[in-house]
Amino acid sequence: MQPDFEHPIRRISTRIAYESPYMRLREDRIVRLDDSEGVYTYVDKPDFALVIAVENGGFHLVEQYRYPVRSRSWEFVQGSLPGLVAGDPEPLARQELLEETGITAGVMRHLGRLNCATGMSSQGFDVFVASELSHGEAAREVEEQDLRQRWFSRAELEDMIRDGVVTDDSTLAAYTLFLLLTSAA
Repeated sequence: MQPDFEHPIRRISTRIAYESPYMRLREDRIVRLDDSEGVYTYVDKPDFALVIAVENGGFHLVEQYRYPVRSRSWEFVQGSLPGLVAGDPEPLARQELLEETGITAGVMRHLGRLNCATGMSSQGFDVFVASELSHGEAAREVEEQDLRQRWFSRAELEDMIRDGVVTDDSTLAAYTLFLLLTSAA
């Protein structure tokens, strides 16, 4: 029998080792190509939407405290539905943009889909570019009470990336996708 290099690991069983309202830690018993058995443990989270809000040649970012790394982080707007629920990514993107910034997008363009932390998580995300923006009041969740928002020029954003101020992997990957797929910033 030929080895299946496309799918070299086969799941025998799965169990939830831990669950919270935000994530599951899943433990799968597996069989590898050489028929050896093992355990693969990973974070199982619903996908999220990330929004690059573009206006006047620059971008709206949010800054919030990220507990796992014990520091504040400048990022593009991003979020998932509560309760481990999966949903349609465009309405989710619109909802997150409005909640976190008070901005409504006249145009929401899907740029693509990316995965994050593929060695330890099932989570992926859809990247959107929001334009034709209208400004209003943010309606932040309790977890976002420390959130700040600000518009940055493209040069400022790129300086922040170079200087190690912007380190969020999803923001950096989405910005790369933005640069590759759009001609106007």
